[in-house]
Amino acid sequence: MSVRGADQTHRAYLALGSNLGDRRRYLQGAINGLARADGVTVIAVSPVYETEPVGGPVQDDYLNAVVAIDTTLDPYALLDLAHEREAEARRVRVEKDGPRTLDVDVLLYDDVELDDPVLTIPHPRMWERGFVLAPLHDIAPDRVVGSGTWPGVRMASVTLDLPPAR
Repeated sequence: MSVRGADQTHRAYLALGSNLGDRRRYLQGAINGLARADGVTVIAVSPVYETEPVGGPVQDDYLNAVVAIDTTLDPYALLDLAHEREAEARRVRVEKDGPRTLDVDVLLYDDVELDDPVLTIPHPRMWERGFVLAPLHDIAPDRVVGSGTWPGVRMASVTLDLPPAR
């Protein structure tokens, strides 16, 4: 992995998803938590999409969004931060692809390519998932190849707020 110095700012994109409880509140809580973190500035928040679950047991539909951030964190510290946001939302990992209060995935980190047991960037399945590509296309169209339409992905009736700059 080649990441420039920790004092430099890096652009990263994170996918957010929720299908349990107050889904919008969990997504907004994750965004607000990211904005409060040292070394992170939330730059953009996509529109919210609603999608049926992919894989796993029968479960409710997801709300999905993508956030763009500028960060001085390295990719592993950013992954730790993502897991902290999930823990704040009381995410429980009971079964693979099961329902969750919050899922936060690191999609992209500058143009870094990384593949190890802890973290893979770009996210290994993002190019197959319309629920990731649609919101990513909204805030970073240059990072997505495609027409901008993905089957089964529909605009949700809720919105998320961009936190105020600190």
